[in-house]
Amino acid sequence: MRPQLFIRKRPFPAIAAIILVLLLSACAKREEPLYQQQLLTFGTLLEISIWGADKRLAQQASSQIGADLQQMHNDWHAWHDSPLTRMNQALSAGAPVTVPASILPLVQKSVALSRASEGLFNPAIGRLIKLWGFEQDDLPSGPPPSPAAITALTKQQPGMNDLILDGNQLRSTNPAVQLDFGAIAKGYGVDLAIARLRELGIQNAIINAGGNLRAIGKHGDRPWRIGIRNPRGEGVLASIETRGDESILTSGDYERFYDYQGKRYHHIIDPRSGYPATGAISVTVIADDAATADAASTALFVAGPQRWREIAKKLGIMQVMLIDGKGRVAVTPAMAKRVRYEIDLSPKVTVVPLS
Repeated sequence: MRPQLFIRKRPFPAIAAIILVLLLSACAKREEPLYQQQLLTFGTLLEISIWGADKRLAQQASSQIGADLQQMHNDWHAWHDSPLTRMNQALSAGAPVTVPASILPLVQKSVALSRASEGLFNPAIGRLIKLWGFEQDDLPSGPPPSPAAITALTKQQPGMNDLILDGNQLRSTNPAVQLDFGAIAKGYGVDLAIARLRELGIQNAIINAGGNLRAIGKHGDRPWRIGIRNPRGEGVLASIETRGDESILTSGDYERFYDYQGKRYHHIIDPRSGYPATGAISVTVIADDAATADAASTALFVAGPQRWREIAKKLGIMQVMLIDGKGRVAVTPAMAKRVRYEIDLSPKVTVVPLS
């Protein structure tokens, strides 16, 4: 049996939900053609693994991806001075604004995914994100916002349906809309980074931006293998072998949270209530692209144990694993065929069809 090397993300700004697992041959004596690089960019730790490419090309590609993602981070930042903050200022004033070319595809994809998720993925709730203090790098430490302040924002019901997009001209019918693409931006950035790798001739790689992961090709003669973190314990809960080109992404209540008077407040806000979503503690999805996986994992987390199957079906997501607050695991049949549990969960696992 081959030993396993777990490459873990350092806690910056939080422990990643996805762990890259590389299966290494115990008897191999030559160095494997695996290039790995870690960069701090896009507000998180970026891990790049490239198989079988010339080392100089791999280094060049990693450097270019780091620069690309940093530029995206600068353009899409919802709180520092950026093209997006200037867009938000215009939207709140009811003025039309020209959407920069670097942001337009992100707006278009977000609108489509928000509508498909019935608004459970909702990048228009930037004011709520800021009210809870999750817009900053440092986690909040004081009491949660007052119920009155939360109610005042949720009553205005900001949503992506309030946006009117005509070509590259955007306006909002609701001044409460404030765009924050935190639930899709890293995934979309990973998709663009994978496209950059392919432009450079690299066909076997993984990019992991703080748990927003997409894999292409293989790790030599075997698939890439991805570990899913145990949401309430140490180490790996389960693992999945990738198939060609796909994204595997987990959203969990342990990624960004703070405790106040014995209660956990995490960063995945339910746009309907204005409070952190309840019911689920971890949702893993597999999708063709990282942007869809990013948005879908958030939407299904918000949907919770009662509605996740309905929302997954609307989003076209067939491979899902949801863990509820009691540690019970629900998986779709398609996911059940892929996942390998690294600890004994058999009494708590239920295979649940979407329809």
